[in-house]
Amino acid sequence: MKSEIWTEKFRPSQFSEVVGQSDIVKRVESLTNSLNIPHLLFAGPAGTGKSTLALIVVKELFKENWKENYLELNASDERGINVVREKVKNFARTKSLGNVDFKVIFLDEADALTPEAQQALRRTMENYSATCRFILSCNYSSKIIDPIQSRCAIFRFKLLEKKDVEKVIHLIAEKENLTINLEAIEILYEGSEGDCRKAINILQSTASISPSITPELISTVISNAKPKDIKVVLDYALSGDFQKSREKLLDIMLKESISGQDVIKAIQKEIWNLPVEPEIKVKLTEKTGEIEFRITEGSDPFIQLQSLIASFVLAGLGK
Repeated sequence: MKSEIWTEKFRPSQFSEVVGQSDIVKRVESLTNSLNIPHLLFAGPAGTGKSTLALIVVKELFKENWKENYLELNASDERGINVVREKVKNFARTKSLGNVDFKVIFLDEADALTPEAQQALRRTMENYSATCRFILSCNYSSKIIDPIQSRCAIFRFKLLEKKDVEKVIHLIAEKENLTINLEAIEILYEGSEGDCRKAINILQSTASISPSITPELISTVISNAKPKDIKVVLDYALSGDFQKSREKLLDIMLKESISGQDVIKAIQKEIWNLPVEPEIKVKLTEKTGEIEFRITEGSDPFIQLQSLIASFVLAGLGK
């Protein structure tokens, strides 16, 4: 079963079923019940309910006519000015069907729109506000030009807490006849990092192996660097044994197929558990951020991580 199918199967149909964003849901529900929403901008991390809430708004507004009054575009795929000039304008200029006076256009990943397309969108939002409302979704609102932001009611989503992800997981486990304990949910949440969609995907992958979800199964599917392995790498480095630290790092990356960025994240979390002075922890955190940036920019991960553990060796020697 595809993850999108599973997500759709358990997609909330009412505002009360959206987890982790209670303040946003209350305000959006109030606007929707008035049958006259402004342009909306949903900003926040992936997997926190932005697209789901947009779809709920449309279904609550238009009921059975929602498909005729709704256009969804993924701006990261269709990001040029022609999309705004053709698809968006053609849809926006026609009247809606039903009791609501406007249609809704949902632009997912709107921060991927080119600056030119955003300028064209700005004018379209002005000219067709009588017949169309826009709901924009993005990860980074800073990439949306100010004129568009000023035309929208902005709602900032946050990463989900453990209790919110746990609620969704229990719902799926009940519907799919899965057994999962609290320890497994803890590891699942850590692996998802507050991204509910990622948590569902991990759960689905694990359930394809066995309906009994154990911490060991989830760890196998996630394939993240284990804290105890990273601790060994850092302990060797702080003791001054660069060679053993390097060999253990190589084992983690090659034998367990862990990416450089995953290793960096694990190291960053483990720094604050090290038996060193707070000032050294601050310096090592700064160095970790620098190495993460270099890897993101395309540098060789293993070379950069060797440079990082060399910094740990120097820190252990008091240099």
